Amino acid sequence: MSQEKNEYLKKTPYRIKRYYAYVLATIVALVVPFIKIDGNHIFLLSFDKKQLHLLGVAFDMQELYLMPFLLMLLFLGIFAATSIGGRAWCGWACPQTIFRVIYRDLIETKLLGLRRIKNKQKEPNWKKAENASKRLLAILIWSVLALVAAADFMWYFVPPEDFFAYLQNPMDHMFLIGFVLAIAAFLIYDVIFLKEDFCVYVCPYSRVQSVLYDNNTYQAIYSTNRGGNIYNDKNDKVIFKQKDLPDEKNECTTCEACVTVCPTHIDIRKGLQLECINCLECVDACTTVMGKLGKPSLVQWSSTNEIKHNKETKVVRKSTIMYTVALLVVVALLFIMGGKKEHMLLNINKTTELYKIKEDNEVANNFLFLFQNTDSKRHTYDLEVVGNDDIVIERFKPFSLAPNKLRKKVVVLSTKKRLVTDNSKDTPITITIRAFAKDDPKKISVIREAVFIYPRADKFK
Repeated sequence: MSQEKNEYLKKTPYRIKRYYAYVLATIVALVVPFIKIDGNHIFLLSFDKKQLHLLGVAFDMQELYLMPFLLMLLFLGIFAATSIGGRAWCGWACPQTIFRVIYRDLIETKLLGLRRIKNKQKEPNWKKAENASKRLLAILIWSVLALVAAADFMWYFVPPEDFFAYLQNPMDHMFLIGFVLAIAAFLIYDVIFLKEDFCVYVCPYSRVQSVLYDNNTYQAIYSTNRGGNIYNDKNDKVIFKQKDLPDEKNECTTCEACVTVCPTHIDIRKGLQLECINCLECVDACTTVMGKLGKPSLVQWSSTNEIKHNKETKVVRKSTIMYTVALLVVVALLFIMGGKKEHMLLNINKTTELYKIKEDNEVANNFLFLFQNTDSKRHTYDLEVVGNDDIVIERFKPFSLAPNKLRKKVVVLSTKKRLVTDNSKDTPITITIRAFAKDDPKKISVIREAVFIYPRADKFK
């Protein structure tokens, strides 16, 4: 018995494993905004510069066709993870859960001794002066951390180098500072006062989880086959004493360790509930109690098939195959669309004057060209008319443009040849214009179409 007891108790608790996951997630969240590849960030959605940085490639506002694919990747990934591992995101990576663990388990419990890890439902006596002063200290500590978290959130929209530069002149950037303070204030209210009610009542994820679950989904689940049904079927009252269980072979000790440790205040023995965030605290609690008796935990991270029906859990099944195929398709489309990035952007618009006829019957059209250098290097741009030798560029000189800069140019296209002899109306002629970087014409080249208006014949002298 002692050997079996040691075997069950020596396993690393899920709580400790979760802490490792939280540390890793925190490091990633704090470090990613500072990582650059060729001067561009790993991920940045800049409203200031109207750019999306993804894996070191900068996409401008005109190229934000990637956003739908990123959103599909996000939601499909969460749905796939839920189908396989239940609300693993909620218990192991969600910022809300991480923040609550930092405040409740680290600050209030470990640092200030206000709570016990094994009892998350018992509130300290806040009327005591000592507890009240400690709570004030806890709020102050979390307020500092909330400001760091709010700043880190903003770094995904305002790059850190700009963020810290803006802080040098706070009066010129009050909107940014106000936004950070507002996020920090929300985090203080959420983590200290709203607590797990955010997961239960606010977060929409819990409302869709039951649709994504099936009998093969991993979740925290209580074995009624071994432990027995601790609820009275007639009036749904919980059984508090082991002797009152329907079968004397039932192994549940009714110690309620799995209940008191639950951060969302549920009884896992009642079955699947939308409040469960898969933190597996109940699994650790029951493992400790049953391990002392030399028995495996009655609450396990397993599937309904395995616990209730004694069937093997199938990870590879129709739903997971469909999610995998969908994710692969989205990733492939994301790379295909990302590979079409243009290293320069060009918009061509006509001026208000349709055309101008000069003394020698030369016809000229004025265009407004808007160039944008979306590359990370300075380039010199030039133009050419493709496939039409009759229309030439009359006024344009190659020019240099710095990275991420815009430049407007008035370009005059003209022809001295008689292209149309129609006396009834002006004739639009579609022409193809190629803009390219003289220093790298193969890589940086765009094709645009423009409409050259040729006047009717009776306009000529």
